[in-house]
Amino acid sequence: MAEAGVDGALIVQPITHMFDHSYVTNALKKYPSKFIGCCLANPADNGSGIAHLEHLVLKDGYRAVRFNPYIWPSGQKMTNEIGKALFSKAGELGVPVGIMCMKGLGLHVSEIEELCTAFPSTVVLLDHLGFTKPDENGKENVGFSELLKLSRFPQIYVKFSALFRLSRRLFPYEDMSALLSRAVSSFGADRIMWGRQQAVAAIAGQIPLPSSDLEWIMGRTATRLFRDLSAAP
Repeated sequence: MAEAGVDGALIVQPITHMFDHSYVTNALKKYPSKFIGCCLANPADNGSGIAHLEHLVLKDGYRAVRFNPYIWPSGQKMTNEIGKALFSKAGELGVPVGIMCMKGLGLHVSEIEELCTAFPSTVVLLDHLGFTKPDENGKENVGFSELLKLSRFPQIYVKFSALFRLSRRLFPYEDMSALLSRAVSSFGADRIMWGRQQAVAAIAGQIPLPSSDLEWIMGRTATRLFRDLSAAP
């Protein structure tokens, strides 16, 4: 990390480990000044995930929680009773909810709108640009248009990351530059954070971003979102 000029990193609980957070928790405790943890929300029907979330945040020091809609019980959505309780609890605890729309933002945009409308104090971080991709000509598609519309919710932030999954080109992913520019125009640089330093820096160099915007994207946004909860007002 030092060689790459990275001061700290966000570690998201791997889906392969499901709700056993012991590996990430050990890393957080071993390197408290380097890593910030994002736990995985457990949407079990019995509601046990709510107390688990509270424990992970208050006892183990996690500062964010990921909602993965594909681990919700079959036929249910993030807006079910448990989902709303988890989302509300995250707001109460002051931790952002990262939403992983791996199969496309369009499948979940109505759920996100419903949750944000009902719980405006809960911060949302859309992982990997909502998994919206440019079309073959590098223009925004319908999914990206839906993403930009979500900027009307001041609590929604965007993670500009996993570009190797989104771009139709090889590094430095030139077709993503227009999307970054539009995202900055809609959300503001202070609501966007990078997920892979080299890729974002390369794309930012392709568009005329002021240095102040780049500072937000490359660090200040993350610092504000994942502040030490013990220091929160």
